Amino acid sequence: MLLKTFGWSFAVTALGLVAAVFYGGWQALGVVAILTVLEISLSFDNAVINAGILKKMNAFWQKIFLTIGVLIAVFGMRLVFPVVIVAISAKLGPIEAVDLSFNDPDRYQQLVTDAHPSIAAFGGMFLLMIFLDFIFEDRDIQWLRWIERPLSKLGKVDMLSVCVALIVLLVAALTVATHAHQHGGVHADKTSTVLLAGVAGLITYLVVGGLSGFFENKLEEEEEREHEAEEEAKKSGKNLAPVVLAGKAAFFMFLYLEVLDASFSFDGVIGAFAITNEIVLMALGLGIGAMYVRSLTVYLVRQGTLDDYVYLEHGAHYAIGALSVILLVTIQYEINEIITGLVGVVLIAWSFWSSVRRNKKIAAVGEEGGSPLVDAGDGGVR
Repeated sequence: MLLKTFGWSFAVTALGLVAAVFYGGWQALGVVAILTVLEISLSFDNAVINAGILKKMNAFWQKIFLTIGVLIAVFGMRLVFPVVIVAISAKLGPIEAVDLSFNDPDRYQQLVTDAHPSIAAFGGMFLLMIFLDFIFEDRDIQWLRWIERPLSKLGKVDMLSVCVALIVLLVAALTVATHAHQHGGVHADKTSTVLLAGVAGLITYLVVGGLSGFFENKLEEEEEREHEAEEEAKKSGKNLAPVVLAGKAAFFMFLYLEVLDASFSFDGVIGAFAITNEIVLMALGLGIGAMYVRSLTVYLVRQGTLDDYVYLEHGAHYAIGALSVILLVTIQYEINEIITGLVGVVLIAWSFWSSVRRNKKIAAVGEEGGSPLVDAGDGGVR
């Protein structure tokens, strides 16, 4: 099972490390290994969230996610994306940008750094909306009840998550404007850039997430009708035509997953420039890491890990919230990539530990023949 799920990741790792040695020797191999670990640590929460969505899709679309989805993630976001943002920010053609990445890596890095405010604003707002929609939703199982219970009540207010996100964006833009004013307007042009990029991230979330949710709801309704029709068909001996809507729903959920992966990859791509300027090594390291994130997502789905460890999804969403705040903060202030990676790992490890505690308590009470349990949050039951 493990080899079947991670087989392609192992193969890509071997090929990637060999390519790194041929490209730049043992030092290049070390850089690629570090980038791989960086990508996995920063994107582990991505795998958990993806698993929650992917488990609703059939085996065919899971394979699409692992094939076409990997091509988009590895070549699109880890190789083409850095070139595109440099081309747009520096007003260069794609070929010129690629040439710059090979022949003048220092200038290439500077151009990517200059584009960071817009990248951080877009990705930060997209991820923040994911976190807010999760935290404002009333759910049966709550992890940190002292936070989730009152916020779920507030979540009954329509469009609250959008209002909160826009307020956060305004604060981020005003911080940039204040800093620019205090330093003689050096970053004055970044204020409008942050606002536009942030609004674009919000719109992207609303459009893609809205379409995905719409088709998902329609799919559930159609599945109920199909089940009822199957029962009637058994009695009459008729055959039913396949439901076309399932394909549409799966397609939009796949699109949502790809946009989600793109947002998660922003910090990894930018953080990679702190380790190397070499676009080839960057693509190898981040690409290998992206493969493991994909495989881990499928593993979580097939093992039913999210059903067994119920707080994992909570921990991943808290990690998303932390990452969104970090991205928005990095518009103005520098934060070490190690801190960014550790925050997500700690939150997910905490949620996993809480889930284990909860399972042990449920098992203990079950053996004693106690009364039905009520989830008390943070690993407790009552």
